[in-house]
Amino acid sequence: MTSAEAASVADVGLLSPVTAGSAVEGLTGDAAYVRAMLDAEVALTRAQAALGTAPAAAAEAVAAAAALPGRFDPRDLALRARSGGNPVIPLAAELTAAVRESDPEAAVYAHRGATSQDILDTATMLVASRALEPVLTDLLRAADALGALAGTHRDTAMPGRTLTQHAVPTTFGLKAAGWRSLVLDAHDRLAAARTALPVQLGGAAGTLAAFSAFAEAEAARGAGAGAGAEASGADAGSGPADAGLPLLAAYAAATGLAEPVLPWHVLRTPVADLGGALAFAAGALGKLAADVAVLSRTEIGEVSEGSGGESSAMPHKANPARATLIAGAARRVPALAGVLYGGLAAEDERPAGAWHAEWQTLRDTLRAVGGAAATAVELAEGLRVHPERMRSNLDATHGLIVTERLVAVYAPLAGRAEARAAVTRAGERAVRERTPLHEALRAEPVLAELLPEDRLRELTDPTGYPGSAGALVDRALERRPTPHRPRT
Repeated sequence: MTSAEAASVADVGLLSPVTAGSAVEGLTGDAAYVRAMLDAEVALTRAQAALGTAPAAAAEAVAAAAALPGRFDPRDLALRARSGGNPVIPLAAELTAAVRESDPEAAVYAHRGATSQDILDTATMLVASRALEPVLTDLLRAADALGALAGTHRDTAMPGRTLTQHAVPTTFGLKAAGWRSLVLDAHDRLAAARTALPVQLGGAAGTLAAFSAFAEAEAARGAGAGAGAEASGADAGSGPADAGLPLLAAYAAATGLAEPVLPWHVLRTPVADLGGALAFAAGALGKLAADVAVLSRTEIGEVSEGSGGESSAMPHKANPARATLIAGAARRVPALAGVLYGGLAAEDERPAGAWHAEWQTLRDTLRAVGGAAATAVELAEGLRVHPERMRSNLDATHGLIVTERLVAVYAPLAGRAEARAAVTRAGERAVRERTPLHEALRAEPVLAELLPEDRLRELTDPTGYPGSAGALVDRALERRPTPHRPRT
């Protein structure tokens, strides 16, 4: 296939603008996966060399071959992967050939003892770890911007809405603090999932048997070279009884990933946990997007994006484009995570199809969340707040938004049932006659003389009923994110 033909089938993000141009897009591309698979191969040979079961020169030869520019073409590997069902088979063959060209004796140590899933799972964990670095950074930036909004608007009153209707007053600071809390929850869950990402090494069926066999053979060869064939036979069984577990630890150290208790070829907890954390992150960002989309409606107008999106047909529109992109990702990711959870039902010691279904799904999930997090930074840092519209909307129901407070005040004076009924009638009259609620309350015989005029005006002012909103904002802003360790 020519380069022009390859470009014609490339996915460059046309139908996923939320991911286009994001850092995660590049960190999860085909070239990034090839690089991660090669990194996994190099780390495996180096781990064996560190334990003395492979020559140090062989590890360096594998590393040099893996670094050859242009040698490992993703498109070529993809086409060759069809015959064996995964891209590691052609990659391992190409790597071995490249090593053989420079050091024939070292070629035997390339991909030695590993199965394809060891390399691809390890590469996937490396890709995920690298991709999560900018995601975590973006989540912290978004949280910082939302925290600033919460502090600035700690006492900015606005309508609280339940089931789409005005409920009681709240503050924009409390709403922004809630967004920040969710974003920090997402950060902490992803940070924990990233720390737990494990290396994969199990060999053909998860027993690590080949590595002990190769270690014994290496020990026997070393003994034979030093003392002749007779000594070689005597010492053939003197290699390490179990080379698998030490190698697993060395491999984890070489990759920077966690060491698993067991090979997880069919124990897909790492992928399921990562998918769950990504789905949570998408939903957390989706809450921010959903609120911004609603609050920026023309008839509400309490917030607006820093620069609205254009319409192809209507010049007057300033669409909440960033919120829309995030909302789209938030709706896609839970379905993708469902596929990753489905991989838990994997048969035998290697499944047919369950593992394969994860590959593109996890990449799409990482990209969607990465794009959403980057977009959330733009949204939060550029969000414009309109307190005057909030106040106007508070007054839209002629004071009905504080009827809860009025019933609480009047109940000890007139009885709870009587107070509720009278406040309800006064509210209906205020709406019907478009009069201030405090005047309608004075017209209720049951309530007429119970409170002075100035007290009534105070009680019907929506800005005077914030509850503990300010204190809740203060407490929420004390929270700090869980630190995470950057990885290369």
